[in-house]
Amino acid sequence: MVKHMSENDDARLGTLCVWGGETEKNFWLGAVEVPVVNSVTFGYKDVDKWLAVAKGLQAGHIYSRNTNPTVAVFEEKMRRLEKAEAATSFSTGMAAISNTFFALLSAGDRVVSITDTYGGVSKIFLEFFPRFGIKVTLCKTEDYDAIEREVEKGCKLLYLESPTNPTLKIVDIRRLANFAHKFGSIVAVDNTFATPINQRPIELGADLVIHSATKFLSGHSDAMGGVVCGKKELVDKIFHFREINGASLNPVAAYMLIRGIKTLHLRVSRQNDNAMQIAKFLESHPMVEKVFYPGLPSHKYHEVARRQMSGFGGILSFQLKGGFEAVRLFLPRLRYAHLAANLGSVETITGPPATTSHVECSPEEREALGIPESLIRYSVGIEDVKDLIADLEQALDYLKTAI
Repeated sequence: MVKHMSENDDARLGTLCVWGGETEKNFWLGAVEVPVVNSVTFGYKDVDKWLAVAKGLQAGHIYSRNTNPTVAVFEEKMRRLEKAEAATSFSTGMAAISNTFFALLSAGDRVVSITDTYGGVSKIFLEFFPRFGIKVTLCKTEDYDAIEREVEKGCKLLYLESPTNPTLKIVDIRRLANFAHKFGSIVAVDNTFATPINQRPIELGADLVIHSATKFLSGHSDAMGGVVCGKKELVDKIFHFREINGASLNPVAAYMLIRGIKTLHLRVSRQNDNAMQIAKFLESHPMVEKVFYPGLPSHKYHEVARRQMSGFGGILSFQLKGGFEAVRLFLPRLRYAHLAANLGSVETITGPPATTSHVECSPEEREALGIPESLIRYSVGIEDVKDLIADLEQALDYLKTAI
């Protein structure tokens, strides 16, 4: 687990994506790329040095379930990008979220969160927390007064997600973090959709930032991982829970995530631009009921997004006219989109919440969360935007005659 400051923390984001965590490393035999260290264990001829490393008194590695040289570079790169005191990694994004919860919470503690969280998180809140005696109160995402009232009643952890998945609601992180800190609450923010290129929650007052590294950080749908960045005191507790419970990031996956992050700034910039143009096109098409994208002036949370984001992201969602039957007819017509349950890749990926973000939920549960069955989540890739718009147009025009 990385927990030290470094000499190039003041570099700009594009530079940190490439160089962060790497400049001071002594790579094997002068290699210029991070080596993949697959060794499970690390040997010491000197017992005193071994003991010092084991106790954390000296830098080094003992066993890869705890720490690993390749994984440490990924953690340091993310620490710098999020401008955090410390970072620790996990095998998946949900491992990062669940380990954070169970490392910091005990029976009798209370969590306040929003209704618009990722489906897997909702399952933890509603299915698993009761078994452990952890209380949770979910407030309407846009009702800040209600969130603040619940925090004031007593709250160990305020858990936020912004933009939300899949309806792209924006939460005023600064307002809620400032309020929660008055009552001693820890504030954690899932920053997966925004990435540190578009939003840095720690600068807005969050204590912890969580990513599913599988998504934009990887960028190629070929590596799974998760990461938590934030205050050292909190990350230390989360790291200790993870090293004992074992949801460690594999060094091969860590290497692939490092490689993906090197182009993160370029990819996200292109995806921001593509998504904005596509959102404007969809908003004007007669077969589209509604478009959810925070970059649109028509978006309910556009002004909040403008204040706290430097880009509006590569994810949008839109509601078709014609219900779920329209979704069935529309999606197979797309030529330049994978119909799959992932996002943030160089290729466009799309699908309905029923098979992606909220597959764990019933139609009734999705309806209660304000997620219509006719909604499509569209993760914009780096393709030529004219081709993507033409592809969407031909599929939408088909609906005019098919429904």
